[in-house]
Amino acid sequence: MADGRAAGSVHSARAFELLEPLVQAATVRVHAPPDGYEDPGTRRTWGSGFFVAPGWVLTCAHVVGEGGAGVRLAGREVGITFAPGEAGDAGATGTVAGRVECVLPESLEQRRPGRRGLWQLPDLALIRVLAPVTHACVWLTDRARPPRFEDVAYFGCTEDLGVPEITGRTTRLRGAAGAGKAIRLGADDEIVPGMSGGPVVDLARGEVVGVVKARRQEGGGGLAVSIVQLRTLPPAGPGQVGLYRRVLQAHDLYHYDQHLSDLDSRRTWTDVQGELPAAAQAYGTRLRLTPGERTTLYGLLAELPAPRSSEAVRSLVEAARGEEPDSTGPAPLSWRDGIGLLYDPPGGVSEAAAMLRYATDVSVADHREPPTPGADEELWDWVRATAERLWRPLRRELGERHERGLAERDRRRAVAARPVHGPLRAPDALPPGPSVLLEAWSHGWEEVYDWRVSVLGGPDRPAELTPVDSGVRVPPQRLPEALRAPLAEAFRRCDTHEAAALLEVAVAPELFTLAVDEWPVTGDTPVGVQRPVVYRYPADGPCADDPLRAADRWTRVMTGPALDQRADCSRGRPRSPSYGWLSGLPDHVVPVSCRSADCEPALGALHAARRAGYGVVLCRRPPPGEVSCAAFHRGLREELAEAGRGRPLPLRLLSLRVRAHDHDPDAYWSTGLGLVWEDPDRPLPEDEPLQGDL
Repeated sequence: MADGRAAGSVHSARAFELLEPLVQAATVRVHAPPDGYEDPGTRRTWGSGFFVAPGWVLTCAHVVGEGGAGVRLAGREVGITFAPGEAGDAGATGTVAGRVECVLPESLEQRRPGRRGLWQLPDLALIRVLAPVTHACVWLTDRARPPRFEDVAYFGCTEDLGVPEITGRTTRLRGAAGAGKAIRLGADDEIVPGMSGGPVVDLARGEVVGVVKARRQEGGGGLAVSIVQLRTLPPAGPGQVGLYRRVLQAHDLYHYDQHLSDLDSRRTWTDVQGELPAAAQAYGTRLRLTPGERTTLYGLLAELPAPRSSEAVRSLVEAARGEEPDSTGPAPLSWRDGIGLLYDPPGGVSEAAAMLRYATDVSVADHREPPTPGADEELWDWVRATAERLWRPLRRELGERHERGLAERDRRRAVAARPVHGPLRAPDALPPGPSVLLEAWSHGWEEVYDWRVSVLGGPDRPAELTPVDSGVRVPPQRLPEALRAPLAEAFRRCDTHEAAALLEVAVAPELFTLAVDEWPVTGDTPVGVQRPVVYRYPADGPCADDPLRAADRWTRVMTGPALDQRADCSRGRPRSPSYGWLSGLPDHVVPVSCRSADCEPALGALHAARRAGYGVVLCRRPPPGEVSCAAFHRGLREELAEAGRGRPLPLRLLSLRVRAHDHDPDAYWSTGLGLVWEDPDRPLPEDEPLQGDL
C-alpha cells in the first residue's frame, strides 16, 4: 500500500510538471480596469481567473464584486493581466479591459452576503475581453460529475515575493459539497486570498474541473466550484444561440486548431494529456479514444449546429450507452456534453465504442438549422476512419447504424416537406414535447408547502416522469426563491430551439391562488412572460363523473367555437354554481371563475367544473380593491372570440401577460388570469405526495 501511494505521488509530481506551464499561461490576475496612466502591476489584486475560450475569462462572482453591494456586477468593467501568446512567454504580461457578461446565480445582483460572508453557489462570473488579444486557454472537463478523491493542482495569483505572479499548488479532492455544485479541496497546502477564481486541474486527466472559491479559516483546505455549473448560464431564447454554447464551441475549436497546427513545436493540452503518467496506460488501447481523437471529435462536433434540445442529447446518449444516463446535475446542452455522459458505460461496453456510436447518430441527427455543407459528412468520415483501429464487428455495426440513420432522416425530411391539406398542428398551439411539472401540497394545519419539480414526457411519452428536485415545509414567501433553481434546471432540460416549454402547476384548486406566473426564474422577468403556464388538478384528486363526456367536451372546445360562461358570479354578484347546472351546459362552454380560488363560490365552481368534465376552465386572482369584474369578463369574451377555439389559449394568455408586463393598458384586465388545462395527451402519473419530515 505504501508503494502504491509513493507511485501515485510520483505520477502526480510528473503530471504537475507537465501541466504547470499550460495552466500558468492561461491563468490571469483580475483587478481594477486600466486607466492608461497607472502601471497595472501596482493595482491591488481582486482575485484570479482563467481563459476558457478566445476572449472569455472565467472567475468567481465575488472576485468581480469588489467594491460593495452598490456596484452592479453584470456590465462592470475590470482589468485582466495575462501572459500573451498561445503558450505564454515566460515573464511577459499584458493588460486588457474586460466586461462582466453575467454572474451565476443571477440573484447575486439583488442579494449579496456581508463582508467576509460566503457567496451563494455557484458564484461564477464570465468576463468578455474588450480587445482582440492572443492568449492561451485551458482544457475544460467534459464529465458530468466532478471527480472525487483525485490529486489536483490549483492555480492563482500570489504575492509571496512581493510582486503578483501566477503560481500553483497541489492537493487532493475530498468529495463534493453543495449538492454537487462544489468540490472540497484538501489541506495539503495553503489557499491565499488572491487565488480565488483560479483553475483547479485534475492531474490524472489533465483537465480543469473547478474554480477556486474559498478557503477554510481553520484546518486548511477550501472549496472550488464545479466547472459543470457553467451549464447554468442564462438559456438562449427561441432561435438564439446561448452563451454556454458560444463559449464551449469557441473552446473546442481553439483546441482543435491547436492540435492540427504544425506551426508551433510547443506542447498543447492534447499533447500533454497523452503524456500524463496516470492516463498513458489507457490510451492507445481499443477501450478509449486517445486525447488526439477526442480533441478532433470535439472540434467536428463544434462545427455542427447546436442540438434542438437537452432531451435530444439525452436520447442519443441512451441509445449509445445502452441505459438511461445519469439525470442528476445540470442538463446537457451541447453535443460535447453528451460525450461526458458516456464514460464508464455498463455491460462491458468500451468508452470508444459508445462514443463512436453517439458520434454516428449525431452525424445523421436533425439540427436546429442546416449544418455547414459537408460538416456532418466530415464527422462520419472521421468516425469511419477512427473505427479502423477497433473491432471489425463494431465497424460493421457503425456502418449499418449510419445507413439506418440516413434513411430515417430522409423519411422525416420528406414528411416535413410534403404539402398538407389542413395543418397537422396549428402554429398557435402548444409544442408537443416534454413539459415542466410543478406539484405543491399545503399542510392544512400550518402555512407551509411541500413541492416537487419534474419533467413530464409529453404526448410522445405519456405519464413518463423524471424527477428534478423536491422540498418540504417551505413558507409561502420563500417558495419563489426555493423553486427558482429547480425550475430553471427543468426548463433547460425541456426547452427546444423553437419554443420554450410549458409549465404545468398541479395543485389543489384552492392553491390556484399561487402566483406562479409572477415568479422570476431567469433574470427578473416573470416566468409567465417567458413561457406558457397552466394549472392542473392533482392526479390523486377526484376525476370527472363521466370520462366519455369529458373527452367530448375537450374535443368540442379544442375545435371551437368556444363560448365563455360565468360560473361563480351573476351580473357581478357572487354565486355558487350547482354541479347539475354546470353539467347540463353545452360541450363547447368554457367556465369562467372571476373570484379568488380560495373563496367558497370560486372553489365550488372549480370542483363542480372538474366533476362535470370540463378540461378547460379560466380563473384568476382578482386585483386588490376591485369593485366590478365587468371589464374582466368583457375582455375575456373578446379574447375567446378572437381565439375561436381552445387550442390557442395557453399561448394567447402568454401574449396577454407579455402585453401587461410591457404596460399595455388594454391588457390590464387580464392581470392574474389563469388557465386550467387538463390535456388528455398530457396525463399526470398517479403518485403519492411528499409526506414531509417525520
